[in-house]
Amino acid sequence: MATDYYATLGVSRTSSAEEIQKAYRKLARKYHPDMNPDDATAKKKFQEVQSAFEVLSDPDKRKRYDQFGADFEAAGAPGGGPGGWRYTTSTGPQTYPFDLNDLFGGGAAEGMGGGGFADIFKQFSKGRGGRNAAPATRGNDLKHELTVPFNTAVLGGEAALSVERADGNVETIRVKIPAGIDDGKRIRLRGQGVPGIGGAPAGDILLTIRVSPHPYFRRTGNRLEVRVPVTLAEAAEGAKIDVPTPQGTITLTVPPNTSSGKRLRVKGHGVRSTNQPPGDLFAEIQVVLPDRMSEEERQQLAQISKKHPQNPRTDLKW
Repeated sequence: MATDYYATLGVSRTSSAEEIQKAYRKLARKYHPDMNPDDATAKKKFQEVQSAFEVLSDPDKRKRYDQFGADFEAAGAPGGGPGGWRYTTSTGPQTYPFDLNDLFGGGAAEGMGGGGFADIFKQFSKGRGGRNAAPATRGNDLKHELTVPFNTAVLGGEAALSVERADGNVETIRVKIPAGIDDGKRIRLRGQGVPGIGGAPAGDILLTIRVSPHPYFRRTGNRLEVRVPVTLAEAAEGAKIDVPTPQGTITLTVPPNTSSGKRLRVKGHGVRSTNQPPGDLFAEIQVVLPDRMSEEERQQLAQISKKHPQNPRTDLKW
């Protein structure tokens, strides 16, 4: 059964480009090989989703796919019909255009007369090197998305991109991730797209980076924020505590009488992007009460609170 690209992405034939892209992002994240390292089925599904998106995200390819179906590249491409010869090379299927009148040295009424096969091959050679030669054409660019861990986006590193080629083979490309790259940024992989025709260069891969969330850290530009839990005693008496950062573990000083929500700034320990000053780290204190407190202990805390009356919600407004 021919592949239905719309069904693969779970969208209708009337879906907009934005709807198609949204469906692709959801499925690509779900079936990405990095998220399912031991699931061969997920890898196959990821490749199908990529193939569907490559066609439906390109207005021209989508139009020809809607008209001709899964074989649109052969049926709808110039020279791919009755007046063309489709053959396979090491770079994949190619279409060599020719005119039947040129091939046989005249109209169909002249048949195989004249020089016979000698003329046929003469015309064939003429088509390859003469006025019918296919023009050199740069290969098309490919669009892909790659999800990387939060830590890799901040510190930089490498990630693997799986690309299905026209011959059905899946190629793994190692991608260098620059330090400080943010979600939605693009990386251009030159010469990794569709091979060119007639000696022309291959296209590029336009890679959109998606960053996975971190369970504790958040990022705004080059600024990092992290919630740091402390005990009741550490908050009341003050303490020196260890806090992990992208540059290593640091010792953070918690002043006495520190309440939950207090933000302590650590300069230069945020995101360090190329050609930009390093961002700062903001540690937000969260006071954690003991799991098990006796009634007497709770009353003692209540008595302390009564000695120091306050309304912490004074500035709380809608």
